[in-house]
Amino acid sequence: MLTPARFGRISLYPLADESLGVRSMALGVETPDTAVLLDAGVSLAPIRYGLPPHPEEFSAARDARMRILEFARACEIVTISHFHLDHYTPSYTSYYEWTNAEIFEATYAGKTVVVKRPDDTVSYNQRRRAAVVLSQLRQLGCRVMEAENTNITLGSTRVTAIGPLPHGSGEVMGCVAVFCIEYGDQTLVYAPDVQGPADRRTTEILASLKPTLLVIGGPPTYLEGYRVDLTSVKAGLENLATLARTVDVVVSHHTLRDINWRAKLEEAGITKFLTYALMAGLSEKCLEARRKKLYMEKPPSTEFRKWLEKYRSGSKESPPV
Repeated sequence: MLTPARFGRISLYPLADESLGVRSMALGVETPDTAVLLDAGVSLAPIRYGLPPHPEEFSAARDARMRILEFARACEIVTISHFHLDHYTPSYTSYYEWTNAEIFEATYAGKTVVVKRPDDTVSYNQRRRAAVVLSQLRQLGCRVMEAENTNITLGSTRVTAIGPLPHGSGEVMGCVAVFCIEYGDQTLVYAPDVQGPADRRTTEILASLKPTLLVIGGPPTYLEGYRVDLTSVKAGLENLATLARTVDVVVSHHTLRDINWRAKLEEAGITKFLTYALMAGLSEKCLEARRKKLYMEKPPSTEFRKWLEKYRSGSKESPPV
C-alpha cells in the first residue's frame, strides 16, 4: 500500500492511475467513520503506438490490483462511476485488467456498491456489461445502490453521488457519476472521466460543490483531432484552468496518457496541481505514454513475447513479470 496523503482528517490512498503506470482512477478514502473505494478498476491499453503493453505495464497492473485488494478488505463502500473497464473490476480472467473471479469477489463481496444507473445515459456496451456485473454483485450479497442522487451518512461522514454528468462532451461516451465525500470542513469531490471537464455546466456544478480538493479526470489531449474534437479538448483545458485557479486539484487519467501532458497543462495556465504519484511521494511513471520509448530502451524478453502470443490466443497463463 502506498503512503496515504493526509487531507484534514481524511486519508487518501492513491491506488492506481496513469501516473502510477495504468489506466485507472482508483482512490481509497478513509475518514474516522468509514472507508470508501472509488472506482476499483485497472486496465492497460491493448494497443498504443501500434504496440501491446510493455512488461513494466503488466507489472504495474499487478501491483495496482494488489493495492486495490488490500484497501478493499477494510472498506465499506465501493463505487462504479460508469462501466468502462478501467473503473470497475470484471469477474473474468484478464491480465490487461489483472483480474479473475476470485479478485472480483474479494473486491466487492458484502460491500455497499454505489453504481451509475445503466440507463440510456450510457452506451449499449456499458449497459450490457452492467447487466452482468449487477447480477453477480447481488449474488455476492452486495447492497447495490444506484448512484443518481444517493446520499449515505455514516457518523460524521457524508457520501453523495451526483449526476449523471457527461463523460467529456457526453455526445458519444454517455455520462458518469461524480462522488462527494464530506467530513467536517473538508469536501473531497471525485470527478472521473469528465475530461477537463469539457462540459461547461459540469464545470459550474463542480465549482458549486465548493471542494477543498478536486480529483478530476483531465482532458484527453492525446486524442485531440483524432477521436476527440479539438473544441472539446480546448474547452476541457480552459475549464480545468478555471477550476484550478480557486480549487486544489489532482489531475488524473486521460491527460496523463499524453507524452507531453505536463507541457500542455502549463501552456493552458494550469501550473498548480497534484497527481496520484505526487500524493504518494513518487515520480510519475506514465508508462502508457512512454510505451514506445520503453520498447526501444528495454526490449521485452523472448519469454515475454512468447507468453503474449499465447495469451492473445486464449492462454490463461500469467505473464512472466
